[in-house]
Amino acid sequence: MNDTTKILTIQDISCYGQCSITVALPVISAFGIETAILPSAVLSTHTSGFTGFTVRDLTEDLPAIQKHWESEGISFDAIYTGFIASAEQLDYIKDIIDSRLNPDGLVFVDPAMADNGEFYSTFDQEFADKMGELCKLGDYILPNTTEACYILHKPWKPDFTKEEMIEMAKELSDFTKRYVILKGDNHRQKEMGMIVLDKKEDTLNFVYNDKIDYLSHGTGDVFASAFVGSTMIGKTPEAAAKVAGEFTKKAIEKTIGDETHTYGVKFEQAIPELYGLLDKFE
Repeated sequence: MNDTTKILTIQDISCYGQCSITVALPVISAFGIETAILPSAVLSTHTSGFTGFTVRDLTEDLPAIQKHWESEGISFDAIYTGFIASAEQLDYIKDIIDSRLNPDGLVFVDPAMADNGEFYSTFDQEFADKMGELCKLGDYILPNTTEACYILHKPWKPDFTKEEMIEMAKELSDFTKRYVILKGDNHRQKEMGMIVLDKKEDTLNFVYNDKIDYLSHGTGDVFASAFVGSTMIGKTPEAAAKVAGEFTKKAIEKTIGDETHTYGVKFEQAIPELYGLLDKFE
């Protein structure tokens, strides 16, 4: 990375609720990286735990934004995709990657569409299949086990064995240019793990963090944003996964005990501790 590095993140803006762009922008910026945004939709709140929220789908705006960037010569060293509002947007995003990513630029795809064995309310298998095609443009893909199962057309279950996780990661290697970061291994009682697979070097490693029994909306976005930032400043995928996992754990720890804070995690309070994690994990 240098002082001109620019990342584009494509995902929704939830005006209230700590997720998507309102996580990605501050977290990646904390790494000293200029972060541009392309909203896929604008919501009054996120969709978990709120009722009556408003949604403005921005699909029709994407081609015009791309065209303007082309006329201005705007391009990016990395593109990081998160929550995408519609299957139609996936085609536009492919065009943006092809048009606006610098040579040797990196693509990070977080296929944010499902968790705990279920699709988010606006998605289905047809969307998952198109998301799988977007993943194939990614240098890094970051699915959880539910998203992985939908991409692979496999049944999901709450607990996978270590061997099953390894097999799933290997199958996902057909859906990435190089790296699979498969989240959600819980075969160790007191630790939560993820697999880091490098198809080019034919390596597969587990990365573990202490497990916290706490579920919250937005933790996947906290993890992915910290992973992207860590990678872009030169961390190995294993180190970036460790930094991202520990940062997410600290954000959860800042939130536990506050019964009024049910809509996300207090990642902002963990940002000052991020720099110590970067020094700790090489």
